[in-house]
Amino acid sequence: MVSKRFTAAIAKEGEWYVARSLEVEVTSQGKTVEEALTNLKEALELYFEDEEIPENIQAPIIAPLEVNFSNG
Repeated sequence: MVSKRFTAAIAKEGEWYVARSLEVEVTSQGKTVEEALTNLKEALELYFEDEEIPENIQAPIIAPLEVNFSNG
């Protein structure tokens, strides 16, 4: 069994929490943060049943970004 670490970004969208993997294009959702993460983990496991597991997963750089808008 192989274990890999992924980074999840979670946002509240309406009544759902949406969890996105930042390393691969896999997303899931849940009614709670914990449920969204559990569902994302399951989605990643299913995704990698058909895809090759990358050897070196680079952790993304997470940085805040402030954007100024002239119309607001």
